[in-house]
Amino acid sequence: MSGTPLRRWQPDRSAAEPPADQPSFLTMIGRGARNRCPVCGEGHVFRGFLTLAPACEHCGTDFSELRADDAPPYIVIFLVGHILVPLIFVVEKLWMPPMWLHMVVWLPLFTLVSTLALRPVKGAVVGWMLRLGPTGDHHGVLPASTARADD
Repeated sequence: MSGTPLRRWQPDRSAAEPPADQPSFLTMIGRGARNRCPVCGEGHVFRGFLTLAPACEHCGTDFSELRADDAPPYIVIFLVGHILVPLIFVVEKLWMPPMWLHMVVWLPLFTLVSTLALRPVKGAVVGWMLRLGPTGDHHGVLPASTARADD
């Protein structure tokens, strides 16, 4: 080394901070899980069972750039599996029911719980994505009225 002290790299934190009026991380995730706009808490995130609304009808937050395609199913599979698989093992260890009974009980239960969990998890992922920034090239929330002209 040439005698110059090594400098430790620090990220530029000024651009990474969310606007002051943006809700907290957990607030945005919770609002999204309840099908409320993560920013204002008033409008709806979904216009169908899993179809995102183009924008919040109350505050105008743009949802069109969000692509929560694969994350919600993976999270649901992880959560439902970690909740129900231990129950399967306990039932098998304690009562040893026949395999057909396992199939009759557990397969519909997995299907039902996964279907019911998918929408809140997708809403929470939408809140998470809005908090982090939809595309990574900006921070904060884009109102629908200020959409980029180059799109």
